[in-house]
Amino acid sequence: MFTKILIANRGEIACRVAATARRLGIATVAVYSDADAQAKHVAACDESVHLGPAPAKESYLCADKIIAAALATGAQAIHPGYGFLSENAGFAQACADAGLVFIGPPASAIDAMGSKSAAKALMEKAAVPLVPGYHGERQESDFLHAEADRIGYPVLLKASAGGGGKGMRVVERSEDFEAALASCKREAISSFGDDRVLVEKYLTRPRHIEIQVFADGHGNCVYLFERDCSVQRRHQKVLEEAPAPGMSCGRRAAMGEAAVAAARAVGYVGAGTVEFIANQDGSFYFMEMNTRLQVEHPVTEMITGLDLVEWQLRVASGEPLPLKQEQLHIQGHAIEARIYAENPEKGFLPSIGTLTRMRSAPAVEFTLAAPGATQPAAVRIDAGVREGDAISPFYDPMIAKLIVWGADRDAALRNMARALAQYQVVGLATNIGFLQRLIVGEAFATADLDTGLIERHRDALFPVPTAPTADTLALATAALLQQEQRNQDSRDPWARTSGWRLNTRLQRSLNFEDDSGNSEVRIDYAGDGRQWQLQIGGNTHTLALHAANSDSVRISLDGRTLQADVAWEGEGLHLFDGRSQHSLRLLDPMAHAGHAEAEGGRLTAPMPGKIVALLVDQGASVTQGTPLLIMEAMKMEHTIAAPSAGTVEALRYAVGDQVAEGAQLLDFKAA
Repeated sequence: MFTKILIANRGEIACRVAATARRLGIATVAVYSDADAQAKHVAACDESVHLGPAPAKESYLCADKIIAAALATGAQAIHPGYGFLSENAGFAQACADAGLVFIGPPASAIDAMGSKSAAKALMEKAAVPLVPGYHGERQESDFLHAEADRIGYPVLLKASAGGGGKGMRVVERSEDFEAALASCKREAISSFGDDRVLVEKYLTRPRHIEIQVFADGHGNCVYLFERDCSVQRRHQKVLEEAPAPGMSCGRRAAMGEAAVAAARAVGYVGAGTVEFIANQDGSFYFMEMNTRLQVEHPVTEMITGLDLVEWQLRVASGEPLPLKQEQLHIQGHAIEARIYAENPEKGFLPSIGTLTRMRSAPAVEFTLAAPGATQPAAVRIDAGVREGDAISPFYDPMIAKLIVWGADRDAALRNMARALAQYQVVGLATNIGFLQRLIVGEAFATADLDTGLIERHRDALFPVPTAPTADTLALATAALLQQEQRNQDSRDPWARTSGWRLNTRLQRSLNFEDDSGNSEVRIDYAGDGRQWQLQIGGNTHTLALHAANSDSVRISLDGRTLQADVAWEGEGLHLFDGRSQHSLRLLDPMAHAGHAEAEGGRLTAPMPGKIVALLVDQGASVTQGTPLLIMEAMKMEHTIAAPSAGTVEALRYAVGDQVAEGAQLLDFKAA
């Protein structure tokens, strides 16, 4: 076994690998960029080496710097995690040439599966079922368009060297093909340095089911069952679970054996995942093989009681697989939710900022039971950031992976709903509320799964914002009153906030704003500073403030006890009541007098990014919804469209320009 390894990654996967290495007594070396000098993964390792500036191509993608760091620190092996260089055959070979062990498959296997086109040709020879499509080398636009017409729409364009949902486009009609191909190629070259694509028939209601395989250098290969990853947005996974709902023993064996055949076809060693598209009728087709550890590997660990990183380390050090196929068993059900800094209501745009608050359900330190031992913990959290850390525009905006286990799927669903309700994140937008709606929605709860689930249930998952309830407004009012009392100077009678007035009582109005609009609360100071009368929506309520501290409030409202955790963010107020988060902003008309600005013809950048395409010329007349330009942020493309019919009066940036969040991109005059 190794005595020291270097972890060539960042974030939660670097922390995850470090946890297993620590348990096995293996020293670890972290690498970091300028942006990550104080990151959690650096603190999780025994020593660290600086790589360079924040952009990945100047730090985490610099293979020579990483290998030099490993040699300088005396590391014997490099664990690549996932993403970055994890599926780079050249890097794997460079490690071997430098006398370092690459904790992953041999370069030849990565190379064989690295091109989706070449991989499909190999799978065809290995008798693994394939989706109808074109997987060849010809890349002329006209030729690919003709192939798409031949296959029949809808078709799926996929970057040949891609992964993680990047460089993928669904094309519904022949006339949309050219624009989709151009966009796909731009994203592919940006993310992978390779703009080749393949064209496949797009199945309308498929499930995404993947098989975890593991092989060693002694000729052994097993499958550790399946994961259902059907719930996706923008071809990126949102929820994963194991085992797949409705999976029969016969179908599991057939898919597992096909996955093992795929691994053997390329002389695979280590952890890998063979991904399949599965039809509702039970048929399945090879999609791709990921020659690394998957983001969603924890659900497999939770149902098997195995540590897949430990298996990786043992296999890479030359040991045989710890178990044979007949010794592997499924225990219970596990679900993983990816918690991202993003805004689902704005097309899942990434959100950047500082995590001024990050609290979660109680979770145990990462440990896994041996096969046949006690069941795993009900809640596990794999996070690469801490409270006070920043989510930057340079890397994936994942905050954490929330993994739960239950004796069956229903129990796991209950545990997930409870754990999501306990999450508290302040400082940036998150997808937590969206995940809560997704978990309790009829489609997911009843396992009516396919990759189009989110789009099919868009109305339920993205409901029209409704006004806050009287309970929420009462809690918000109490939080404000509590803050005012806490800030008063008890020695100054003029600063007291009890509401006392000579021969009368104080009455005041508060206005709270959220996505649904404005809500008014009228307060009548009826008591001694601990009790008030509230007018909300034409109804009168009696409010009493009980024991509270700086970040929580407990009240009685008409005799009912309510409580919530509280976080202030400037004029913004966040309430966490144990079921959901409510975000309100206190409107103080005097605080911003004279600050109003007519936005008029401004179209601004929703996040920091780079202009990759200008789709209109200065002076162009456009209709509402016309695409105007395309920005790239976090390696994903985002189209800026016309808010109404009008004229583009000026373009303020050129292709290739970097823009800051909020930058005015163009001047637009509405018709």
